Amino acid sequence: MVDTLLTNYKINIMSTRAQVRFATREEGVTFSSHPDKIHAQFYVHSDGYPEGLGLDIAMSVLKNDSISGWEIEHVQDRHGDLNYIYYIWSDYDKETWISIFEANMMPGYCETCGQDVPLKDKCIFVGLPTQLITKYGSQEDESYYKLNTNNDG
Repeated sequence: MVDTLLTNYKINIMSTRAQVRFATREEGVTFSSHPDKIHAQFYVHSDGYPEGLGLDIAMSVLKNDSISGWEIEHVQDRHGDLNYIYYIWSDYDKETWISIFEANMMPGYCETCGQDVPLKDKCIFVGLPTQLITKYGSQEDESYYKLNTNNDG
């Protein structure tokens, strides 16, 4: 019985860590790069992958669904154990966009200079919440992430 509980716990709980950052949409700042300034930041200890946290963020933007488990952080903090960094881009009278980066915390080796150099985070998604749901929503979760709420589907 204990082995079963431990196995289920390991399978169902993932410590995929992420930071969620809020930025203002500004002319000349691309959604596929880290902005110089953010306004707020939260740390998410588990289920930070796009199919989990990403879909939760999209549904929160679209339907005001609440999200729990976020810890407020100072805007200059960066954890050494991140898997993902999310940006929620918004401004008055503009649509909200979302960017997702795979965080790269390990240095690489430069053959030219012979030194370790930090690798850049990889942008894996830029788009509207509906596009995030289309890309990362699964058939299994179809009823929850269904956007069309009329009677025909």
